Amino acid sequence: MKLNRMIDHTKLGPTVTLKDIDKLVLEAKTYNFKSVCVDPIYVSYVHNLLKDTNVLTCTVIGFPAGTHSLETKLQECREALINGADEFDMVINQNALKNSEDHIVYEEIKALKELVKDKTLKVIIETCNLTDEEKITACLIAKEAGADFVKTSTGFAKGGAEVHDIKLMRETVGPLMGVKASGGIRTYEDAMKMIEAGATRIGASSSIQIVNQEKENNHDSNTTY
Repeated sequence: MKLNRMIDHTKLGPTVTLKDIDKLVLEAKTYNFKSVCVDPIYVSYVHNLLKDTNVLTCTVIGFPAGTHSLETKLQECREALINGADEFDMVINQNALKNSEDHIVYEEIKALKELVKDKTLKVIIETCNLTDEEKITACLIAKEAGADFVKTSTGFAKGGAEVHDIKLMRETVGPLMGVKASGGIRTYEDAMKMIEAGATRIGASSSIQIVNQEKENNHDSNTTY
């Protein structure tokens, strides 16, 4: 798969404007990224801008701390579904994980996957907050609960994607489940290190820089998206 089709072109946060979203969507169309990932308030707007394209609408659930109740996360999902979201990046209940309340983490992921059905659910485990043992546990729970991807980071915590974590996540979930690297990926070299370690999706706001560097590295000015 081409690198551009592995990228979720992302703009999240409390200062993002409609002008920012318009620019993000135009870039995603131009470079044919896999999806545009935005906060829930912009899902309907983005979905309408992306209709008649193959770029998906992605949003976040329980973002960024994951401390929302299950019902709150489910309601966020319901609204996003109605508004046209294709993919959902949810933050797990890290508190429950650290309390060894694995059943709470499992039930949350399972409930969200049952709600979104055949649409894509990515589970953000926020690796920088977890021990390796907790990362393994979180990945196994996500896999058992039926999630489509495990994802490293929100990009709003103290750390982002690390090669070590991608390798660990891939080894844990096996070859078939998706692994998304997100947080601090700003160059083509960064992206390729993650892919070589086992990532099948990249979340980035520096997406254009990444794909332009890919062209430079491959000395291919005729690359089409």
